[in-house]
Amino acid sequence: MKVGVVGVGAVGAVVAAVTMRRGLASEIVLVDADEQRASGTALDLGYAAPLGPAVDIRAGSVQDLAGARLVIVTAGENEQAGGTTDRSDPKGRLRLLDRNAAVYRDLIPEIARWVPDATVMVVTDPPDPLAELARSLLGHERVFSTGTVIDALRFRSHLARSFGVAPNDVHAQVVGEHGTTEVFLWSSATIAGIPVSFLAEQEGHDPARFRSGIEQAVRFANIDIIEGIGASRYGIGAAVGALAQSVTRDECRVFPVSAHSTAWGTTLSLPSVVGARGVLRSFEPPMDDTERAAMAAGARALRDAASTVLA
Repeated sequence: MKVGVVGVGAVGAVVAAVTMRRGLASEIVLVDADEQRASGTALDLGYAAPLGPAVDIRAGSVQDLAGARLVIVTAGENEQAGGTTDRSDPKGRLRLLDRNAAVYRDLIPEIARWVPDATVMVVTDPPDPLAELARSLLGHERVFSTGTVIDALRFRSHLARSFGVAPNDVHAQVVGEHGTTEVFLWSSATIAGIPVSFLAEQEGHDPARFRSGIEQAVRFANIDIIEGIGASRYGIGAAVGALAQSVTRDECRVFPVSAHSTAWGTTLSLPSVVGARGVLRSFEPPMDDTERAAMAAGARALRDAASTVLA
């Protein structure tokens, strides 16, 4: 099986390494506007090939993606380079949309030309409107973005630390935009079937302060990471690896990825079944009135953003 990674910057390189280490493909093709960077990354990773499953990892062009089952797109300007690290800016990652949409308008038609049957995963920020644009340019529905998968993982991690439990035993979701309007579903968050709100009250937390603290930590985790190492790469790389595995092995696992929703009129994150052909179906989770209102506001913001690049 062939997998393509388009964009071999901080995130793309980690994605390629995770894909190789998980044994998800017999052939991995790295594509980047900087051909020397793609070649160097392929060479470096190739030297680790004897330690894991057999894989041919090489640099190439979009044309070399022909026959790939999955194409993962990380190409574009990142948050640090794009100057989107102001915690007070309500637009957040959406500031990158115009510049990265220009990249996608050149790139995605080439992917459609050379890999018409592939499933396409969008990782580039802002992933929701870019996935909506990619859907339009590809002319098919086998496209989704990483959405709020990383946000949900961060949410679960912070809740786990707060209550001293393993993150795997925390069930909590983030839906909507991967960005400033994302919606934390506190009403359905549980640990061992026990509502998180009940546990917080039992342990004497002020509900508003407890929620606000965790939401702020999750919402701006990317900026904290950028301030430390220049780019968020390892967490999202692991998340992309899990999604790639669900696609390449047709596992039909459920993740809060972002795909086009007719109900909300745009591409946004909902719990979705991810298989070989991308998102097979999405679920509408229960929300209280506050959460549903926040979801509606976020959907409006995403529709407005997407309209600027689809026109």
